Amino acid sequence: MKLFDVYPLFDVNIVKGQGCKVWDDKGQEYLDLYGGHAVISIGHCHPHYVEMMTKQLNTLGFYSNSVQNKLQVQLAERLGKISGYDDYQLFLINSGAEANENALKLASFTNGRKRVLSVQKAFHGRTSLAVEVTNNPKIVAPINDNGHVTFLPMNDLPAWETELAKGDVCAVILECIQGVGGIQMATPEFAQGLAKACKANGAVLICDEIQCGYGRSGKFFAHQWLGIRPDMITVAKGIGNGFPMSGVLISPEFKPVYGMLGTTFGGNHLACTAALAVLDVMEEEKLIENTHEVGEYLMAQLKLLQASPEGSHITDVRGRGLMIGVEFDKPHAEVRKPLVYEQHCFTGCAGTNLLRLLPPLCLTKADVDTFISRLKKVI
Repeated sequence: MKLFDVYPLFDVNIVKGQGCKVWDDKGQEYLDLYGGHAVISIGHCHPHYVEMMTKQLNTLGFYSNSVQNKLQVQLAERLGKISGYDDYQLFLINSGAEANENALKLASFTNGRKRVLSVQKAFHGRTSLAVEVTNNPKIVAPINDNGHVTFLPMNDLPAWETELAKGDVCAVILECIQGVGGIQMATPEFAQGLAKACKANGAVLICDEIQCGYGRSGKFFAHQWLGIRPDMITVAKGIGNGFPMSGVLISPEFKPVYGMLGTTFGGNHLACTAALAVLDVMEEEKLIENTHEVGEYLMAQLKLLQASPEGSHITDVRGRGLMIGVEFDKPHAEVRKPLVYEQHCFTGCAGTNLLRLLPPLCLTKADVDTFISRLKKVI
């Protein structure tokens, strides 16, 4: 049997990781400015994470949601405290797409509506509803194209108010910093006006914090820079530092009913242990504060490079915290490939011209200097 060939792959086999570095099977070291697609939050193979996961695996790896799991209760209490959402409820699942599926489903259960507003260039996942609210026709199969979604421009508040005023909108789903969409950012004025319009028209506001959340913006959630408090918040990626896990933070206005949502693997013992270990390290090592400080430094160094003769191909630098886009006047492949193969540095990308930087939140200023030096050599 062969693998189903749907991923264009770099010819690199990564076999080891530590902090912000990874190594291939030939022993070559790479600086990781990609974090496995924003998944590695506290660094590769953090010793506290490894110790907690090993201990839990030697105790109990899995049992179903038909019995009590006090690790879930611990996680909900810890997450509520660190995020500022003590009064919210937590539903645990396995992936970002599942988190968005369940948030949209719960919204529809609550108000009985079907239409969703989503942002142009949005990416919310690849399952049924999640892919339908994703603005990429190439990955929306005919069976998923059910006419539930209206896509609108980011930050064009009047367009959103007009649609919401029709009174049939079930939910609005918003990445406050778009990932796949190219590090486009919602403004406070737009976000606050949108939240107000949702409330006035009975629509549920869902903030997709799967990539931009969990400390990556320099606050726990990216929407906390914007002065809003959504009805639901979806999280994944950094929550488990590589262990598959996700969740929906749900306003106390939503009342649970037995059977309305469910999952086999969600919130299992290993997943909860991973998430608790992540919170331990984030608090102990002050990684959110580090993200803000080092992210500001990285942005500043990139803008200095842009202003120099060496950086003449850079057309824009944007983002917040350690979620940064570097736009070029040429295809990103011309920069990204030599960064990997010649300078041994991983980055992400978006569109055709944007490098996307999503490093572990433990990135240091010394790591930034190393990256800038390698980027200069490429461009």
